[in-house]
Amino acid sequence: MLRAGGIVLGGSLVSGSATAADGDGATTLTVLSYNDIQTAAAEDKKFPRLVTLIEQRRAAADGPVVVVGGGDEVGPHALSPVSQWRAPVDVLNEVEPDADVIGNHEFDYGLDPISDVTADSEFPWLATNLVDSETGEAFDGTESVRIVERGGVKVGLIGLVDEGATFGKTNIKFNEEGLTLEEYTETGPAEAKRLKEDEGVDAVVALAHTGIGDAEALAEADADDDIDAIVVGDDEQFYPPEEVDGSIVSEARARARYLSEIELTIDGGEVTAFDGELIEVTDDIEKDPTASDIINEYRGEVSLDSVIVETETPLDATFGSNYHRETNYGNVVTDAMRERVDADVAITNAGGIRSDSVYGPGEITGGDIFNTLPFPNTVVSLEITGEELVETLESQVVTLESDTGQNFGEEISQQTSGLRFEWVPHDDADEPIRDVYVDGEPLDPEETYEVAVNSFIANGGSGYPLDDKPVEDTGELQATTVVNYLEEKDTIAPTVEGRMQRVDRDLPAAAVTVDGNGKVVSQFDAPDDVQSVAEDTVAVWTPEGDHVDAEKVVFDEEDETLVVRVDDSNLADTIEDADDGDEVALDIYAEYESSEYDHIYFERSRLNADVSATVRRRGRGLGSAGPPGR
Repeated sequence: MLRAGGIVLGGSLVSGSATAADGDGATTLTVLSYNDIQTAAAEDKKFPRLVTLIEQRRAAADGPVVVVGGGDEVGPHALSPVSQWRAPVDVLNEVEPDADVIGNHEFDYGLDPISDVTADSEFPWLATNLVDSETGEAFDGTESVRIVERGGVKVGLIGLVDEGATFGKTNIKFNEEGLTLEEYTETGPAEAKRLKEDEGVDAVVALAHTGIGDAEALAEADADDDIDAIVVGDDEQFYPPEEVDGSIVSEARARARYLSEIELTIDGGEVTAFDGELIEVTDDIEKDPTASDIINEYRGEVSLDSVIVETETPLDATFGSNYHRETNYGNVVTDAMRERVDADVAITNAGGIRSDSVYGPGEITGGDIFNTLPFPNTVVSLEITGEELVETLESQVVTLESDTGQNFGEEISQQTSGLRFEWVPHDDADEPIRDVYVDGEPLDPEETYEVAVNSFIANGGSGYPLDDKPVEDTGELQATTVVNYLEEKDTIAPTVEGRMQRVDRDLPAAAVTVDGNGKVVSQFDAPDDVQSVAEDTVAVWTPEGDHVDAEKVVFDEEDETLVVRVDDSNLADTIEDADDGDEVALDIYAEYESSEYDHIYFERSRLNADVSATVRRRGRGLGSAGPPGR
């Protein structure tokens, strides 16, 4: 029976402490783990400090120690297009881990190079449930299990990966390549039982590149509690060691920011208690000089430190933003792609924007761009119909009601250029993507559009339905395209332009007249779930992405009505290209507190109303205001 000890973050106790009474023959096994090194591998910052911290905790341990990784260590990072896996592997060789697990990013360079990764590594890579289809054995230099004997303790290590981290995140067709992905919740417990019964191990540690949710499912499936600890990678969560159905589960965030430390008390061949902590890799930890030298030697082979542009606004390359909504950095990336091939539209997957950081305001270097776009993906162009374009956009919508949505919130999962559209993140939506405009004009389902994408999604990556389309490949890395685009500019100040508008509920349509002389007022019947409206979020948008904030907003909860008033002259200025008598399609968007939707990422739900505006221009000036729309 396990008993939780103190869980410590950065030296401060964050949960109650409990101590197990050790028997005379009890031994404390320390399990140190990292995961998802990724972009940190190319920076002389956190990674060398993590190396130092591992050595410090090794030395401080009162008993045997094993060091393991949770996968996604060799990519992506700014050096990926140049030296591939070599920098992180060389640094990890200095760490001398006991094992790591094959994650989806170990396949960033393809399937065949896995044997090169394992050959260059002075430690084993485990893939217990990803096996050769004919033999059922380990593939391409990987190992199925590793048994470590240390300080009188025998530890079995297994490596597991789930379908979401293989089929869902790589372009490799594993079945066609002669590999079988076995169900991790079956293979893991079975192999753990074999290790304990046949090999006599005292403890089993699973290296699970599955994310926390699936790691918890693994613990639940381990009916006989043969898996004692599960160190996790993939979803990059801050998850201090915690007992889940008889197993200790932990994940150390990502990018060398934390080290997980689990202490297992082993008595009589059984784990009887645990203690655990996540230790932050702080800047006051000295860098390991050998690790720093390795990274800087690889960095010296390419020019990553040259300043290419200055930004007046912070560039948002965080995962949370780029998966959930339009970002100014996503706009920079896709604008560069669209300009590179002179396309109508550009799309890039949210997962292709890495580093989970914000850059600027200030100088931006080439290394910053390669750090955010570290994959060896090239910019390609292809032609699809308007109908296919909508299907392409729809493929990335994650609804609030889905499993992913319940864990991380609804997602649009992409960034775009040349487009403006609405997305509805609910299972009951008739049209997940709607009101699509290309370069300010309504999308024609039968029209052919040229679309710029990266080579990963052109091959069907991230679930994009594009792998059957012929492409023209520029042969230019996506990061290089963005660098070249920015080098032509002295200063940038990108903003969010309303390219992708989330909508939870619709208001009735309205008709107004815009003549620039007065106020435009629209009154709506509000949906039943509206509890309050955030007045500072209400605005009128044009198809070109211009908007005017509402001058006054009144929500009457008793009458369930919403009144929006906009300055007519400001609205007229935003549609200055429209001629007298033209009708212009406008949209009103407003955030509100909902009695129905409990959002995970967003603070509030969102309303939308379609507004048909008739333009009246008389002589040199603008005439009187038309009647209020309803």
